[in-house]
Amino acid sequence: MESEIKLKEQGIISRLTNKTFNFDKKLKEGFYSANYFLKSREIVKKCAPNHIVTMQFFQRRDDTMICGLDEAIAILHTFATHPEKLEIFSLKDGDIANDGEPVLKVTGKYEDFGFLESVIDGVLTRRTCVCQNTREVVEAVGDTPVFSMADRQDDYLTQVGDGYASYVAGIRRVSTDAQGLWWGAKGMGTMPHALIEICGGDVCQAGDIYYSCYPENGVTALIDYHNDVVNDSLTLARHLGRKLHAVRVDTSKSLIDHYFDDKDTSGFDPHGVCKELIFALRNALDQEGFDYVDIVVSSSFTAEKIREWKKLGVPVSMYGVGTSLVNNTIVGFVGDLVELDGKPEAKEGRENIFSSRLEKVPYPIYNVKEVKKKA
Repeated sequence: MESEIKLKEQGIISRLTNKTFNFDKKLKEGFYSANYFLKSREIVKKCAPNHIVTMQFFQRRDDTMICGLDEAIAILHTFATHPEKLEIFSLKDGDIANDGEPVLKVTGKYEDFGFLESVIDGVLTRRTCVCQNTREVVEAVGDTPVFSMADRQDDYLTQVGDGYASYVAGIRRVSTDAQGLWWGAKGMGTMPHALIEICGGDVCQAGDIYYSCYPENGVTALIDYHNDVVNDSLTLARHLGRKLHAVRVDTSKSLIDHYFDDKDTSGFDPHGVCKELIFALRNALDQEGFDYVDIVVSSSFTAEKIREWKKLGVPVSMYGVGTSLVNNTIVGFVGDLVELDGKPEAKEGRENIFSSRLEKVPYPIYNVKEVKKKA
């Protein structure tokens, strides 16, 4: 619960409004709804209308930071028929929920909102997976900064919602403006491999022209272009001096840095961004007086790997994390009808679970305080 309490103390957890979201109007037509929900809506409208049902949404994982609730509510308020007649109770984005605990309940006529069930399941699943993954990474890094590189790990259309989900869990640095759209942040970046390639592999020339265009924050350079991180970092540091803010090591897992060409690596795995390489890089920079140059690492970092590195004191100034944030398999949401016309009615194994934590959601939610912007 510590992450949840910390976020609430900072005033970060609050309702987003309907105006925050840019929904495809085809949601109203059922374009994104499972076809059997559309058939059910038509059958109910013709043959069994006006029954009041309660739909309950939950997932099957303990100690999970939930996200996507504001988005799901906005979908209901935007695309349900007579949304003002729906009664909605919900947790808030950033709340912690356990296995089987309801996070959202919707009561109203089935034909008014039932067709949105699978859409809501998908939104809650995606946002919660990213939020919980991010929570684990943020808790692993502790005081060390981390930035989201998840923009390159999935369809670009996921960036806005995923960026918000990572924000709810504590990430404040993102790669694209889209990731920061809902909470007001701009993307950050480094001197890329592409710039070194355009300079014919000359890291010093690439550093010079990068600095000439963006001198305000100094140069943060991807430094594994030649797979020779230690030598290239020293070369660039000698050339730029205090203009060099940081080097970012992004070595592929399929490669072994040339630093190990003449060294015994039988006692560890030297592939990719390994801790032995980072210790060697820090030592080399410090020995030449470049202790002010930070080391940023990326490429295949997970919460588990970060926890290990933190325990061992690997000298990292910032972690870049991408793929592990958008692993979409840790949580799956289910929506079930659990009440009919005020009486219990559900399929075997399901029931209307009471929760005192759910809060009634007003309609509309346009005037509710938006999430605080904190870059």
